[in-house]
Amino acid sequence: MKKIILPLFAISLLWACTSDNQEKKVAHVITAENDTLTYRYDSVKVVSNNFVKPEVNQLADTAKAVVKYPVFENDSLNSYIKSQVFHYFGDEEVPTAFDDIAGSFIRGYNEFYVANPGTAQWWYLLIDIKVIRQLHNYVALKYIHSDYAGGAHGNTIISYINFNPKTNKAVTLDSLILPEKKAELLKIGERIFRSNEKISSTEPLDKRYFFTNGRFTLPKTFYVSDKGLVFLYNAYEIKSYADGTTELIIPFSELSGIAKPQTILTPTE
Repeated sequence: MKKIILPLFAISLLWACTSDNQEKKVAHVITAENDTLTYRYDSVKVVSNNFVKPEVNQLADTAKAVVKYPVFENDSLNSYIKSQVFHYFGDEEVPTAFDDIAGSFIRGYNEFYVANPGTAQWWYLLIDIKVIRQLHNYVALKYIHSDYAGGAHGNTIISYINFNPKTNKAVTLDSLILPEKKAELLKIGERIFRSNEKISSTEPLDKRYFFTNGRFTLPKTFYVSDKGLVFLYNAYEIKSYADGTTELIIPFSELSGIAKPQTILTPTE
């Protein structure tokens, strides 16, 4: 995963910070087993005042940084969401608020703008976090991180945030799968992957994919949908950028005897 190191030092160029209130009044209530989870969406937007000179028939544009995120009536969950986003930016200068991320990104662009007078390049940062599933003991959020700070094209990384609001703990794969069954889960995943990709059980994976030493592996990115355990390979992870993302779903029926009892993967137990 490519990380952007955001400079946190101040420079004397102007930048504007606004908070988008359009979604703040929207409350989402999910009720299950007498439990109610309520959240609203909030956002931060920072725009550089340094506009690039437009080319013929093009509008002037500039760098933008936007962060959209849900706010729950659960401080532990809110803190965990922030920690997952902040972790993306490395350990040297960890931000403490979403405003820090957006403002720091724009200050970085402003410094670039001064060092490269007449540049036609503008940057963007979009962090978009949405709730995709809620149960009484499970919340899944889709975290999209898209940015451009020079180069041939922008980068987009998708990950999932999994949390149990009953225990206020993260939901990890280790918390769902029996340790002695991980190898079996891998075999099932490879079988489904090969079927989805329409390749035989013996065809080498290193000819068409980026698996290390041609050995199949499951990605770290996952969540639990109403269909089963969903894994996601990001662009560049096992295929070219042009191929985009690859989703792999292991149905609940395949997880019998593999999943730990009394978890989101075994709802009937």
